Amino acid sequence: MIHTARLLHIIGRFLLALAACMLVPLFYGLSTNDDPVSFIYSIACTGITGALLCIPTDRRKGDLLQRQGILLVFAVWIAASLFGSLPFYFSPYFSDFSDAFFEAASGFTTTGATVLANVEILPRNLQLWRCLCCWIGGMGVILLGIAVLPLVGIGGMPLYRADFPGARSERLMRRISETAQALWKIYLAITLAAYLALRWAGMDRFDALCHSFTTVSTGGFSTRNAGIMAFDSLSVECVLIFFMLVAGINFTLHYRLWVERRFRRFISDVELRFYLLVAVVAVLIILLSLIVRDGFTLTTALRNSVFQVCSIMTGTGYVTDNYGIWSSFPQLILLALMFIGGCTGSTTGGLKSSRILLLMKVIGREFKRMVERRGVFTIRMGARIIPEETVQSLLNLVYLAFITNFVSYLLLSLSGIDVFTSISAVAACMFNVGPGLEQVGPAYYYGNLPLLAKWVLSLCMLAGRLEFYTVLVIFTRAFWRR
Repeated sequence: MIHTARLLHIIGRFLLALAACMLVPLFYGLSTNDDPVSFIYSIACTGITGALLCIPTDRRKGDLLQRQGILLVFAVWIAASLFGSLPFYFSPYFSDFSDAFFEAASGFTTTGATVLANVEILPRNLQLWRCLCCWIGGMGVILLGIAVLPLVGIGGMPLYRADFPGARSERLMRRISETAQALWKIYLAITLAAYLALRWAGMDRFDALCHSFTTVSTGGFSTRNAGIMAFDSLSVECVLIFFMLVAGINFTLHYRLWVERRFRRFISDVELRFYLLVAVVAVLIILLSLIVRDGFTLTTALRNSVFQVCSIMTGTGYVTDNYGIWSSFPQLILLALMFIGGCTGSTTGGLKSSRILLLMKVIGREFKRMVERRGVFTIRMGARIIPEETVQSLLNLVYLAFITNFVSYLLLSLSGIDVFTSISAVAACMFNVGPGLEQVGPAYYYGNLPLLAKWVLSLCMLAGRLEFYTVLVIFTRAFWRR
């Protein structure tokens, strides 16, 4: 049974926290003489709505049921995107609410796709809000709130599992709120390290702050129209490559390494090794293709292949070269990396490396069964034996991803977009990458797409960020049965 008053009260708490986050760009804008009106209106709307939702208080104690956790996760992500779009909507730089919602959803889901042709026209307070949305969404709006849920007598494990269905959902500490706080401390530490490294590489304070937010969150929003190409700095690119790869690693592994000092467990993780192996192989393949097919020099090809592979695979979406004019082979490799993504429990998108590895093992087992009909084969990930229900869950997820992708392709084609643009746009948004190919490539933006396409892609971002199950299960009849 869904307790409406209880859920509304928690959503109200989240909206009050979101309104408090808007104070950061508001005060920063006041210090730089930016127009504060859009943030004043947005804080008022968000804060008042949050306060009103807090009125129907449910004082019952105990943990949330899994069904309630799923519904709450979905509602909070929608609310975050809806109210987070208000600073954009109340500003004169977005033509309508659809564009404002698309930009906010892109930020909170760390997709990094933009409807703006000229990002640099935005005042600094709106620039900061775009990047702050990425940073908040990077670890997850829900995970941010898990630390405060015990204050209203509600446990957080169902939310943790619903928001991170691809992760192991393991308790690093005895209480889930302590786990959330520990992960946020690591997230903050990595962000601070990225900021200092970008300052050392030559960025000014504002650019370093915004790009540290969108690098660690793998969001990819930039303060420049040309993105990272505007800096034309090898030092900046090396710093970003390192922190993109770090952000693509499971944050529970970061905890094992930096808090528990278990270095062997860190380097022996099967998913981490596969993640790095895929990145290295993709770099080598694209490197050779750029030299042979596109006429790049070795130095230029190496610089571009490493950066683009790390950016696309982690879903960050930064670019240092217009890969839209490369030959088709390296473009398809980058498209495949969008589907693979980083590690589970990281800020990246995609199907996740562990799932791809597990899917390969499932296919290998089926080949063995065809040869040895009476054989009994188990699937292992390192020393762990994977149970059959996990395998079935993986296959269901792949099926859901395929169906959702295909329906989205049809809807974009219905709005008049060509096939290749539709495929790359859906993949880039659903797997939270940002730039795609053709009309949504790195030299273009999403603002020229039809209205239907913008809303479809906005929902694709949310579905991909919540990994399909959390969104789609709400629209089933079984979810609402008692």
